[in-house]
Amino acid sequence: MSDKSNNQGRAFEYICLITLEREIKKYRNVEIVSNSSFEAALTAWKSIDESLQANLITSAESIVKTIFDLEPMIVENDDDKVELLIQPDVMGEVGDVRDIVAIRKERKWEIGFSVKHNHFAVKHSRLAKTLDFGERWYNKKCSEQYWNDVKPIFDYLSKEKDKRTTWRDLPDKDLDIYVPLLNAFVDEIKRTYKEYPELPKRMVEYLLGAFDFYKIISIDSDKLTQIQTFNMRGTLNQNSKKEEAKVKIPLVNLPTRLVDIQLKPGSTNKVELYLDNGWQFSFRIHNASTIVEPSLKFDIQIEGMPTSIISINCYWIV
Repeated sequence: MSDKSNNQGRAFEYICLITLEREIKKYRNVEIVSNSSFEAALTAWKSIDESLQANLITSAESIVKTIFDLEPMIVENDDDKVELLIQPDVMGEVGDVRDIVAIRKERKWEIGFSVKHNHFAVKHSRLAKTLDFGERWYNKKCSEQYWNDVKPIFDYLSKEKDKRTTWRDLPDKDLDIYVPLLNAFVDEIKRTYKEYPELPKRMVEYLLGAFDFYKIISIDSDKLTQIQTFNMRGTLNQNSKKEEAKVKIPLVNLPTRLVDIQLKPGSTNKVELYLDNGWQFSFRIHNASTIVEPSLKFDIQIEGMPTSIISINCYWIV
């Protein structure tokens, strides 16, 4: 993700937080937790132009009623306090993809939101010379065969890094780097699945995080904000003492089988993963730097979701 996109994403986090605080305050006691992530989001907000600020304000305001209909606990008038905070980026590395969290400590209740501005990416994981993606993604170390397959590729990249070679100066990065690396990745997934049937479930838990959440995506060109419900553990959509949720969302079934994984036909940089229960992902590999390095980044997208993940379009009133 570019610095500009990252900045706009932080700005959207900020205005979603501020908007939620303002609207929740109409019903109950609420407080924003001031931390370094909040300060970074505020700085990003101040750096964008007024036109984009106006769009993001409208986008954030469009989702409030739906969030309250989904989560009556957030506006239940009680003696405790709702705390709102923006989580540090490091939480994503330990399995928590939620950017904003709302907490009621006395009720031991919380919900989280993954906030995106004009993109649907799930994660930006890496393949690297010493990084064991299997251990990190699904708790199984990569095989010796995988390391043997990728060693020549990463050794070559290490040598080119020492020469300060740029990616664009490589003779054919697609056929020399991307394709063999992705083939090794695909072979390792297939090899591991034969011995470890939990792989599909564990991989989706890694990609989507260790907590249930709502994904909030501002789609500026369509003048709408989409809310997606990832209720995989049943912690979302709880009724309050006095009120039931006005919108009911189902429990999401995690996958149990790997149907297929392959390099996308006609592509040299994208892998497609098909799982049961309606799950489909794509993994597009790319270099994330100018100078060659023995590390490449995935842009991971959800291409297909179970029907139990509800997408709610909140259209802007402009």
